[in-house]
Amino acid sequence: MGVVMTMAGVGVIVLGLRDMFHSLLHPEGQGSLSRLVLSGVWRISRMTGHRLGSATGPGGMVAVILMWVLLQSIGWALVYLPHVPAGFAYSGVEPARYPEFAEALYLSLTTLSTVGFGDVVAIDPWIRLAAPLQALTGFALLTAALTWFTQVYPPLMRRRALALELYHLGDARYADGVEEMNPVVVAGLMDRVSGQVEQVGIDLVQHTESYFFVEKDPDLALPRQLPRALELRNAIQHSPAPELSIGAHRLSAALDRLGDILASDFVTGENTEDVFGAYASDHRRAR
Repeated sequence: MGVVMTMAGVGVIVLGLRDMFHSLLHPEGQGSLSRLVLSGVWRISRMTGHRLGSATGPGGMVAVILMWVLLQSIGWALVYLPHVPAGFAYSGVEPARYPEFAEALYLSLTTLSTVGFGDVVAIDPWIRLAAPLQALTGFALLTAALTWFTQVYPPLMRRRALALELYHLGDARYADGVEEMNPVVVAGLMDRVSGQVEQVGIDLVQHTESYFFVEKDPDLALPRQLPRALELRNAIQHSPAPELSIGAHRLSAALDRLGDILASDFVTGENTEDVFGAYASDHRRAR
């Protein structure tokens, strides 16, 4: 039975570490368990009309971190369980007063958090080797959590910058006057917007969690402003000027790729326009 417990514990530990790796270090940033937790929090928020607003994304990330802590705590508790209480020395504590699994979970939590009260010390040689490894895991988990939060805000900043640019262009009715403007100037603007759209697509692939952040300010909400990018594309795609033709092609390709990314991971739609509409609806940001 002890071997079974240990193997089960190792499996839970590896499952949690694998999810952390895929969420934080893998180029596509999609841990399966993390995605389930984030999607669950998102569905709850969507059912309430996103009343939590900008707290939805951070709340989902906190829930994922708690899930990682829970998996590591339970996994290591299962590893310790066959050795409780014989594999530990107790100071001022009577182990017979506590259930063995509760004692193993306590040992796991204190080791994972690197608190180390000193009331229980491993004496089994194998456990004395394993406990520092768990402490390293706990330190890595804390570092990973802090890093994860700092990594998500640059993509959000770029997304907001694109939304604000599209808002100002739409507010100035830029798409209605491109035919009278200097094609070189318009082409330069289209290149800049295309680059921003492409960057947002890359951010969604590498930082999947950024999708689940809701903007309070509609001017900064990309789901609401993306139709303005479609208006710009439609306004220049039939222009005879070669500069605008190239700009329209790049912008169209960038928007289609962004639509493909959204459709593959988050929403559904038959074409780019439908996908952007579903994106806006999912964020409660339809125009």
